[in-house]
Amino acid sequence: MSAATTRSRTPDRLCAEAVDLARVAAEEVAAPGVVGEHAGVVAEGDRVVTHFFECKELGYRGWRWAVTVARASRAKIVTLDEAVLLPGEEAVLAPEWVPWSERLRPGDMGPGDLLPTDAEDLRLEPGFSGEDAPPPNSAVSEEMAELVEAEDAEVTDGPPRNLPAAPSRGSVAAVAEELGLRRARVLSRYGLHAAADRWEEAFGAKTPMAQAAPASCVSCGFLAPIGGSLGQAFGVCANEFSPADGRVVSLSYGCGGHSEAAVMPTPPQPATPVIDETRVDPFPLRPAPDSGSLPPVPDEETAELGHS
Repeated sequence: MSAATTRSRTPDRLCAEAVDLARVAAEEVAAPGVVGEHAGVVAEGDRVVTHFFECKELGYRGWRWAVTVARASRAKIVTLDEAVLLPGEEAVLAPEWVPWSERLRPGDMGPGDLLPTDAEDLRLEPGFSGEDAPPPNSAVSEEMAELVEAEDAEVTDGPPRNLPAAPSRGSVAAVAEELGLRRARVLSRYGLHAAADRWEEAFGAKTPMAQAAPASCVSCGFLAPIGGSLGQAFGVCANEFSPADGRVVSLSYGCGGHSEAAVMPTPPQPATPVIDETRVDPFPLRPAPDSGSLPPVPDEETAELGHS
């Protein structure tokens, strides 16, 4: 066992009695009237003692003024070491500092806010390089021009001619910029998967809305397709009455606003009237005076007997 572990942790008597010296040191560091009662003594080592005083400063509940005093071996004069403000067991402390990049959440950005991306952001990867040199197999590349010149020298008589290179019809960078491909960085595979996971969780097949939907978005007329590889599994909802209007939705998502979920039925058409032209329907002008009912219609034989 080493000598350091056998030393006593009992506070040195002279250092422990130097309460007034410690208080004066604490009052010199602190503002007037914020050093409270003596709150204890702790032995820091051989002839090294720390005195604690209550802190009455507003906003520092549970903090203590700590004044460390010491004396040399076989010396009777106690000297001041340091005086600081330290938190106690019940002190109110600020939360652990977290970098802004880890605190940021979706929806935190407001108008005018700037969100810089890390140069090594895993969600992005380098896009078009911007080099003007055409591909080696291009008709305007130097390799193709040299190959044409060599073949011409083999099939023609006389010394080889200095054939001019094919004129350039536009740089690769200009064409890429016209097509919208000239970006410094594009989404990496990790960025694509991260976006797909977020969209699938918000508007995917496992949501309660999709579980109760009559059909999925893949067959909905309000689905606007998107380009790129994400278009194989996602689209944009264009139904103003849908809860996902203007949102990127999975093709397996669905809601009650599906275009073919409840097609309005056509109004029933009345049947074509049927007219029987083989018989005559009599319509008397007035009813019989006694019963109020229609008079009987005489048949042809009764009418002939009446006339005879």
